[in-house]
Amino acid sequence: MKNIILIGMPGCGKSTLGKLLAQQLQRPFYDADSVLEEREGRSIKELFAVSEECFRDAETRTVKYLSGLDGCVIATGGGVVKRAENIEIFKTSGMIVFLDRLPEKIVQDVDTASRPLLAAGRQRIFDLYAERIGLYRRYHDHSVDNNGEREAALQALLELVRRES
Repeated sequence: MKNIILIGMPGCGKSTLGKLLAQQLQRPFYDADSVLEEREGRSIKELFAVSEECFRDAETRTVKYLSGLDGCVIATGGGVVKRAENIEIFKTSGMIVFLDRLPEKIVQDVDTASRPLLAAGRQRIFDLYAERIGLYRRYHDHSVDNNGEREAALQALLELVRRES
């Protein structure tokens, strides 16, 4: 059974919707950032303190590990698309779904202090969106809008999975 891999901006709903989707489908759920910290024995903040490249290397190791699993729902880190290698690896194991949420909506919901890349404040979300939106659009197999009610996005994900299964 193919994995369902969720990509998108920090704060777009990957973890929240991923958990709900996994429950509905009775599949295992993995938050790539949590798996990364567990497997690396260091926090994302600690890895970023060394360098972003140090973190991205750890992220790629995590992508390889998660791609070896079967039938899971995986919420990726927002920057996983920064390395084409990560997407190529994920495409071998599943369907990549872009959770599309506008930066205006994200800044209303996200606690920027708890996210290393967003520590610089709300403007960083708009900057990241401008930097990454082309990558999200290039790499996804499917896109689900998450600018309205959470339940509507969940239903769209469920319909997509049922259609593609």
